[in-house]
Formats: sequence, structure tokens, C-alpha cells
Amino acid sequence: MFFVALTGLLNLSQAQDNSQFTSPSASAACKFADAKTIAVNYSSPRMHGRKIYGGLVPYGEIWRVGANEATAFVTNANLTVGGKDVPAGSYTLFSVPGPSNWMLVISKKKGEWGIPYPGSGGDLTRIGMKVETLPSAIENFTIGFDQTGMACTMRFDWEKTRASIQIVEKK
Repeated sequence: MFFVALTGLLNLSQAQDNSQFTSPSASAACKFADAKTIAVNYSSPRMHGRKIYGGLVPYGEIWRVGANEATAFVTNANLTVGGKDVPAGSYTLFSVPGPSNWMLVISKKKGEWGIPYPGSGGDLTRIGMKVETLPSAIENFTIGFDQTGMACTMRFDWEKTRASIQIVEKK
């Protein structure tokens, strides 16, 4: 009986220790004037005092944009993303971060775990992203949208970095 109780306490203790490293599910969306949408579903990792870009997320290497399962990008509108055509559909997002430039990778492959990257053969397109330094650190990796007029700007915020790209509905 004592052994069972001790084992239960150890398991509970391990679960509590691991809970600080969980990356909860999150989502973001943007709605155009004609009610067509872009939806992003991802997992939001935490900094936990770690160096993120150039550390946990190496520069110049493909990154799954979040944690856990691959980040889903779904739209029912034909889009122009950073000047490149993206037809309505479901995709997976990856990126290649750099100190001063980022590449957004939109993959036609979907439903996979976040790593390993399925390969460039599945890429729909790769597009440069704008990179800027934030005034203060962001603990939780966040994908969000800012809507201005007929465009949505998708942004990735984490640590002191923001990578963003403009998305316009293609008419």
C-alpha cells in the first residue's frame, strides 16, 4: 500500500514538473470584408528563461513555427501572401528564422507532426518576412493578425522578435 501511494506521488510530482514545459493550443484568425477567413491553429511554447532565436530555434534552419503538431493555415479565400499567390485550401506553416531576415514556408503537406520537416518538395512557396525587434520580451510564442483595410498582416511574436507578412485577398 505504501509503495502504491509513493509511486502515485512520484508520478504526480513528475507530471507537475513536466507541466511547466507544455505548449498549449492556440489559434488566430482574420476575416475579410466578404466574410472569407484565414485561420491558424498552432501550439504556443514558452520562453522559460531560454534563449529562443539563435538558441532553441537555430538561425538558418527550418522551424515548425510553434511546438507539438505542425501549424495549420486554412483559408477559404484565394490570397496573395507577401506578393505570392496562395489558393484557398489547407496548408502547414514553417519558417527559416535569421537574425535580420526570415523566410515563411507554406507547405502543401498537412496533418503531420511538427518535425521533421516534410521536405521542400511539398512547399507551395517560400516568402520573405519583415523582421523587427520588439521593445520588450514576449514569454509566449504568439501568432496574430492585424487587419488594416483589405489586408491582414500575420505576425509571429516571441522573445524580442516579430516576423510579419502582409496577406491580401486575391479578387
